Amino acid sequence: MNRQRRTFLKNVLATGGTVALGASVLPATVMAHWPQAAFESESLEDALKILFESNEVTESDKITIGAPEIAENGAVVPIDVTVDLSNIQSIAVIGEKNPIPLIAQFNFPKPENATGWLKTRIKMNKTSNVVVVVKADDQLFVARRNVKVTIGGCGG
Repeated sequence: MNRQRRTFLKNVLATGGTVALGASVLPATVMAHWPQAAFESESLEDALKILFESNEVTESDKITIGAPEIAENGAVVPIDVTVDLSNIQSIAVIGEKNPIPLIAQFNFPKPENATGWLKTRIKMNKTSNVVVVVKADDQLFVARRNVKVTIGGCGG
C-alpha cells in the first residue's frame, strides 16, 4: 500500500499536479481574508464584532442546523446547515462554550450564486449550543441548536 501511495505522489509531482491540487483545495479567495483575531476571541459577541463589524443578529427559522441531540464524542460532531435565504455572503459556525468559540467561517464571493448548504464535522468542548450566523443581504441572521456532549471534545 505504501508503495502505491509513493508511486501516486511521484506521478502527481511529475505532472505538476501539486499546483492543481493546491488550487482546488485552498483557493485564493478563501485564503485572502483570514480573520485571525476572530479565532482568538473568547466570546460569541466578540467573534461577531470582528467578523461582521456588528453583533446585532436576528433569529431566523430559515436556517436549519442538523446535528445530533447527543454527541457521543465531542471531537467529531457531524453537522449540516441549510439556509433558505438569498444572496448569502457568509456562514459562520460557532461553538458557544468552546475555549475558542469560532469554529469556521465560509465566505461566498458571489452571493447571488451561493447555495445555502454545508456539511462538516466540528469539535465541541462540552454541552452547548452550535450557533450558525448567516450574513445575507448585508444582514445577520442566527440559529442555535443545543448538542449534549458526553465524552471527549476539544478540551479532554
